[in-house]
Amino acid sequence: MLLMPVLTLPADAASLTDAVVEAVRMGVQQQELVPEEVYSVYQLADLLGVSRSPVREAMLRLAEVGLVEIARNRGFRIVLPTAHDVEEIFEIRLALEPAAAGRAAERGCPDVATHLDAMTRAVADQDEPAFWDADRALHRALLVAAGNRRAAEVVEQLRATTALLGPPTTATGRSLAEILAEHQPIVDAALAGDAALAEQTMREHLVHTRDLLTGS
Repeated sequence: MLLMPVLTLPADAASLTDAVVEAVRMGVQQQELVPEEVYSVYQLADLLGVSRSPVREAMLRLAEVGLVEIARNRGFRIVLPTAHDVEEIFEIRLALEPAAAGRAAERGCPDVATHLDAMTRAVADQDEPAFWDADRALHRALLVAAGNRRAAEVVEQLRATTALLGPPTTATGRSLAEILAEHQPIVDAALAGDAALAEQTMREHLVHTRDLLTGS
């Protein structure tokens, strides 16, 4: 018998559909939703206390990025990323983020210092959710400062996929402090206006993360 998952609808989402998307992602990360099981739209709607429409929209959105598989007339299945999926994801991120870090350094990106400070506080407090919020904000700030908001949205989707593998500290074996240390030279280079170094250090960070996630 399929156990009912325990899911929470986030209160700060932009729409009900966004909230359902985030609830499903968190459910997978916390292993409340598991691969191979088929979950119905009706079940999820009742569980979250919402109508079926935002749930259907959320499932279509998640299916577009490969996070779920639609089971016709039955519901949906969770699809976890494979090592090959992770490699493809990082190929895209490596094509976007190092160059963006370089452009952000040239154009100026003072916001990154604020996000790095937030990561530093989260390390001191051992607040992992706050750390990853600040990490995502830092990467997004560099992409936006480079003048490419569409790339920032793409990277957000790609990161959501790899996040299904579990908390990055356990997935890669790095501590929060070690991940913070990888971001410090990127921020230093961006604030110093050193485009070449910002690009190089971002590339090194992404390659290291990819190799740890794929076991390369």
